[in-house]
Amino acid sequence: MLENYPEDIDLSPDNDDDEYLTKIIVDTCARKFIIWSNEGSERDIECDSIDEFMNVLELVRVVVDDDMIIYSGPLVKS
Repeated sequence: MLENYPEDIDLSPDNDDDEYLTKIIVDTCARKFIIWSNEGSERDIECDSIDEFMNVLELVRVVVDDDMIIYSGPLVKS
């Protein structure tokens, strides 16, 4: 899907007034992503299927710096 994505594209904000991504939480069990911006806004992206989740995850791994991606652990009852 993303093999033709240009690797040299600059996605950094144009100026300090722009809202930009600061972190993204990947919840593999719930198949959703929670994204956070520099202005404190939060958005949930829920995927309806495993294929949709994997496509979004592939995009995230290509576009987002690794240090901004957090993977949530599975919930375990004790």
